[in-house]
Amino acid sequence: MDSHLLVIGYGNTLRRDDGVGPRVAARVEELRLPGVLTMACPQLTPELADPVSQAGAVVFVDASVEQRGPVRLRRLDPSGSSQILAHAADPRILLALARDAFGRAPQAWMLTIPAKELGFGERLSRPASLGLRDAVRAVRALHRRLPGRRRPRPA
Repeated sequence: MDSHLLVIGYGNTLRRDDGVGPRVAARVEELRLPGVLTMACPQLTPELADPVSQAGAVVFVDASVEQRGPVRLRRLDPSGSSQILAHAADPRILLALARDAFGRAPQAWMLTIPAKELGFGERLSRPASLGLRDAVRAVRALHRRLPGRRRPRPA
């Protein structure tokens, strides 16, 4: 991986606002920002620990039904344990798994977008649509703030 910023958007694209994370990843991909790699997936799985460990920084993007108001970008630290108790992991556990299995957990952020409608369908609600736009702006701003390109550890 030759990326200094990895953007992982996750969620179910067939459950309306829950699919906003993958849509953010797709929009960021369309921007073709130098040094940015994007991934869209339905959930965070242990297999993502390898690409996460190779990134200089990572942004996890997901919908949040608890969140009201604007998108929220916050720093993440790895969990104390990398033990996954189900098929999917949360971002902090995935960072811990990257650290424990591959020797490195990069700087990381969680970018959450308000979700209102989670029924079947692909159309985003107005809050999620606005959040999509703001989330892409937040990723661009973070990309500009990151120090020079970071090279991944040798394979």
